[in-house]
Amino acid sequence: MWHRHNIAGAFYFGMRRIPQWLIVAVLVASGCHHEPTSSSEFAAERKKMVEEQLRPRGIRDQRVLVAMAKVPRQEFVSQNQRGQSYADSALPIGHDQTISQPFIVAYMTEQLHLQPTDRVLEIGTGSGYQAAVLAELAKEVYTIEIIEPLAKDASARLARLGYRNAHVKVGDGYQGWPEAAPFDAIIVTCAPDKVPQPLTQQLKEGGRMIIPVGTGLDQQLYLLEKKGSELAQTAILPVRFVPMAGEAANK
Repeated sequence: MWHRHNIAGAFYFGMRRIPQWLIVAVLVASGCHHEPTSSSEFAAERKKMVEEQLRPRGIRDQRVLVAMAKVPRQEFVSQNQRGQSYADSALPIGHDQTISQPFIVAYMTEQLHLQPTDRVLEIGTGSGYQAAVLAELAKEVYTIEIIEPLAKDASARLARLGYRNAHVKVGDGYQGWPEAAPFDAIIVTCAPDKVPQPLTQQLKEGGRMIIPVGTGLDQQLYLLEKKGSELAQTAILPVRFVPMAGEAANK
């Protein structure tokens, strides 16, 4: 999942040290920030996210924007992170995993060009947020998580929020979900060092897959389109996701 790099506690501007009184003033002001608690306040935060983070960066698909404005992201983060639910950053969800930055969720979703009749495979359920966004746009979502506690929590969370078309499975995403294949679209939210062949085999003719590929800091987000026996592959964005576990880690 996406990480943004911040330099916390850097109190220098160029070669000049910022006065101590100004540092104190900034810290006091930041401590006065009101965190949303009601459903209406969270709805306002979602609208702000769409207008300030997504539209200005080029997200244009109206269905994606509506989904992002609807899915309650605060339900997919830990209780102590709820005030940061709509921040322009990834957030930890435990087990060394993260929930992706809102822009990355919207961007990857938009690239799939989803239709209401589509069946989608997601690799890397995490807390279930991306699956919920997909479930707003597609007929069926099949999502795989290798970390069992995350998978169980995500399944319960999606059911509680009414996403009956999102199906969660504990397993190794490298192998995909052959029993439910083929899929109109596949989205991968963890990075293998190469595109898993089982996933390409489970993609329908004319289908689209979006996947980060690479190791460490050297990752690219790729869009793959299946055309006959060929896979058209395009690098579209440098990213940083958690590595794909399971069989991918042993390749």
